[in-house]
Amino acid sequence: MDINKLKREFLEYLEIEKGRSLKTVENYDRYLTRFLKFSEVKSPDDLTDENVRSYRLWLNRQSAKTAKSHLATRKTTSDVGTLKKNTQNYHLIALRVFLKYLAKRSVPSLAPEKIELAKTPERELDLITETELSRLIKAPNEKVEVGSEVKAYRDRAILELLFSTGLRVSELCNLNRDSVNLARDEFSVRGKGEKVRLVFLSEEARQAIKNYLSKRKDMDEAMFAGLSKINTKGERLTPRSVERIIKKYAIKSGISKKVTPHTLRHSFATDLLQNGADIRSVQMMLGHANVSTTQIYTHVTDKHLRDIHKKFHNKR
Repeated sequence: MDINKLKREFLEYLEIEKGRSLKTVENYDRYLTRFLKFSEVKSPDDLTDENVRSYRLWLNRQSAKTAKSHLATRKTTSDVGTLKKNTQNYHLIALRVFLKYLAKRSVPSLAPEKIELAKTPERELDLITETELSRLIKAPNEKVEVGSEVKAYRDRAILELLFSTGLRVSELCNLNRDSVNLARDEFSVRGKGEKVRLVFLSEEARQAIKNYLSKRKDMDEAMFAGLSKINTKGERLTPRSVERIIKKYAIKSGISKKVTPHTLRHSFATDLLQNGADIRSVQMMLGHANVSTTQIYTHVTDKHLRDIHKKFHNKR
């Protein structure tokens, strides 16, 4: 069977039967296309351990810029770069899932368990202090220019909502005005893998959203829209737009480190754990499929260990 035809059917299976987002399907298509161009296999039963080994070696020797070339020409060791281990693993995961699909259809090919992921360093969290967080959230309402009041209220609502709920930026951008129940201080959100979870509003977030919506004069369904002029509606904000907004206020509030929407998600999780929340509850509120993903926060939130260190260390 033609492997490119099988790849197309696999991508359709991901989109229709597995309900994966178009972005996920697009990424899988890109990763598999790179592998097939590199290996030059035409049929799934031509795929061997050696194909995968050579591909992994190639990935490990590529820079991020080189990897985006879509293999216009074969690369040599002179192209050695810094394609991150995590990025290499994304390529391998796509191949492994494709092989599992082939096995499910009883198409002879390489066993999916033959694909082992590269070992990655422990993830570092981009955290900010409580003082920096407070300055960041208050920044939109300081020294507001005439004509920018609606944007200031919108941006304050974005910051308060991200910290209150731990939403992913894509989830925030997809919110509609009727999605958020201000009377109950909670609402449902559809996250990765089309999974629905419940998130909760703090009093500060509820009030910020209420203030913002009271200034909106349009009937646009998007909760957060791009406002080019005061009291006029615009297109729904994109994740990139929200990233730029947060970067602007980080600079305005004097934070020198990089601050992103995900920084506020990290702050949400660490705040819960530092104040005694159990990790399973935090996992559910973040919408993580596996608790192992949530455990990245535990090494920075172990108050018990910190108290022991203060109590027993350096008694001179």
